[in-house]
Amino acid sequence: MRTAKQGNQLIDLDNTNRSSYQRIYEEGKKGHLECPVCSEKVRLFLGIDKDPYFQHLHTKSPNCKDQETEVQSTTDIETEINGFRIPANRVITMTKNSGTRFKSAKAIAHLPPFITKDKAMSTIHSPYIKALLKANIYLDDNQAEAVIHSNGALLVLAGAGSGKTRVLTARTAYLLTEQKVQANRIMLVTFTAKAAAEMKTRLLNYPNVSKSQINGLVTGTFHSIFYRILAYHYPEKWNSKRLLNIEWQRRQILKDAGRELDLEEKEFAYDAALQQIGYWKNSLVTPEQVKTETSWDEKVLFLYERYENFKKEKALFDFDDMLIGCYQLFQEEPLLLERYQNRFDYFLIDEFQDVNKVQYELIKLLSDKKKNVCVVGDDDQSIYAFRGSDPQYIRYFERDFPKADVVLLSENYRSSHSIVEAANKIIAQNKQRRPKQMHAQFTNNYAPVLFFPEDEEEEATMIITDIREKIASGADPGDFAILFRTNTASRAVFERLTTSSLPFKIDQDIDSFYERFIIKSMLSFLKLSLNEDDQHAIANILPTLFLKQTVLTDLKAESILNDCTLLECIGRIKTNFSFQEKKLKKAVPIIRSLTAKTPLAAIEKIEKELGFQEFLKKRGNEGNQWDKGSDDIRDLKVAAKNFTSIHEFLEHADHMAAMNKEMKQQSKQRKNAVTLSTIHRAKGLEYKIVYVIGTVDGSIPHDYALDSLRAGDSEPLEEERRLLYVAVTRAQEKLFLSVPQNRRGKKASPSRFLTSIRY
Repeated sequence: MRTAKQGNQLIDLDNTNRSSYQRIYEEGKKGHLECPVCSEKVRLFLGIDKDPYFQHLHTKSPNCKDQETEVQSTTDIETEINGFRIPANRVITMTKNSGTRFKSAKAIAHLPPFITKDKAMSTIHSPYIKALLKANIYLDDNQAEAVIHSNGALLVLAGAGSGKTRVLTARTAYLLTEQKVQANRIMLVTFTAKAAAEMKTRLLNYPNVSKSQINGLVTGTFHSIFYRILAYHYPEKWNSKRLLNIEWQRRQILKDAGRELDLEEKEFAYDAALQQIGYWKNSLVTPEQVKTETSWDEKVLFLYERYENFKKEKALFDFDDMLIGCYQLFQEEPLLLERYQNRFDYFLIDEFQDVNKVQYELIKLLSDKKKNVCVVGDDDQSIYAFRGSDPQYIRYFERDFPKADVVLLSENYRSSHSIVEAANKIIAQNKQRRPKQMHAQFTNNYAPVLFFPEDEEEEATMIITDIREKIASGADPGDFAILFRTNTASRAVFERLTTSSLPFKIDQDIDSFYERFIIKSMLSFLKLSLNEDDQHAIANILPTLFLKQTVLTDLKAESILNDCTLLECIGRIKTNFSFQEKKLKKAVPIIRSLTAKTPLAAIEKIEKELGFQEFLKKRGNEGNQWDKGSDDIRDLKVAAKNFTSIHEFLEHADHMAAMNKEMKQQSKQRKNAVTLSTIHRAKGLEYKIVYVIGTVDGSIPHDYALDSLRAGDSEPLEEERRLLYVAVTRAQEKLFLSVPQNRRGKKASPSRFLTSIRY
């Protein structure tokens, strides 16, 4: 059904502006829409598989047999008022749809046909492979080749879903049972403690592997293994009591140092500074070796120097020091290094594409004598450059290990044929990679789908509607994952999920959108318009007015002495700069005038008339490349346009911030729930049905990568393509890629990465 009534107005989807669909959807949720034929309540269906239409909330009346015909006649009904005959029904939007009709979802076509294969099973004649087969552990030829590889360096290029964990586990069992290698002479390095525990559990299923052997293996993450070496040889210096393992403590060291540069705590991005310092350290770049390019780099370098000096004076260390300390120890004590080179016969390294320089150098040092190092990874899934990871270590493995063998695992056991082929087409556009083509083991009737919501709000609605439909048809909530590039991109989906009955879980590092510094600053102006004595709001707006936090004490005193509000006191501040004082006086009436405006109009007024854009520009020059305050405000405007009053919008923001905290606590216990995750966090996981949101330029790829490309650096863009490849290959059965027509209030262009798979 294409029409519905709201009061005396007729809504005809074919003559309604595309941008109004979400608003109409919300009206239906409130029970404000009805069928023009039977007058029963209806809602607008906004999903993926079907074009929008009005659906009855309950069983429709028998009178609705031919609704399209009935509805057409209602547009001709007239009524007489004061002698004039006028139509009784009006379309809810007063402008005709001008070429912005709903764009239907499209399945990706022109993919290579699926070639039926026998179940992948090794044809290699090896007693060990036959023994695994009897234990119902199946390996294909390439997997088997990697498992029984003889001595020497080995690079296992393990494409997405190719069974790399099985290969690592089977190779470990092979070394223990067939090669008779003592367990404590094997080092198995994983990127998470969970992965190490999983491999140990799996080893119990392998023939002739005993618990004592499993317990004797040297397993763990890089940090845990190399920290044990440090703690063993220098227990006093590397005592765990000296570890700076709490984030706020590390941040506080930087904040204390930042006072020397007069950096405001609420304004300077200390989290980004900590990340940059970690990047330098993991790249083995000391403060003396840092080359600064911007004023931001210079400030962070100063903090880096002070941070390292503080730790040295207090005899403290952080997680990065565990690796750097061990590397320096081996460099300074060659006899100790030789001892460990002799101690270990074999090294097995998981997720090798994610290693950084210090990790790579440690492995090179330890394996230099026997060269029995087996690394497993995929350069197409290298997505942690911000941590110092570098895919060149896997690309040029043979350069440092000249006699290395390379085995390619090219069979994908996770995803359907159409998903694998779409992923192949996407990643093939990268120039800096080891060529490889993945092959699926099964096919189904579901090609990946591109869908085209109007904006972020409608994107969220369409996804939640689709999930509900699929659950009603028998799917479990745990089958679904919604993946996004940055945390802020999840705002609309999170809000829609909180108002749905769907169980869902979020990452622990997804902070509330409304708790972000720039967002809190803007919302504080709105709060002050309603309560002129809100101290927290006053404190939050001071940086945006280029005032220090120490001013707050003066404002409180002024308020008491002169019996006036804190807001009024802002207009009386003396800064010895006539231009600034004039601006502060102007701020008071402007903030008071906001109460009569919609949230969106109020935000735009603050931007233009209170110098907020000026503040964002200054902060943008001092922030990090991934999070821009101006982008936060654009996102806030998208959220604000759904509300008519400031009070209602602020209540919504507070509620969403509270829901975020609640969901973080509940997510730890929730099992069968929809997953809301960044693509980075989803790496290594798999879901039956995956939605990737925001596949437009500026999101995937991120603006930073596009800026770098314009400056002549293509590596960030290639990493962004790898990121989309990782997202796509999380899907087992169904994949949906969202291509919003508008993003952050502006026209969006489909991601350039989709060019190779366009329908």
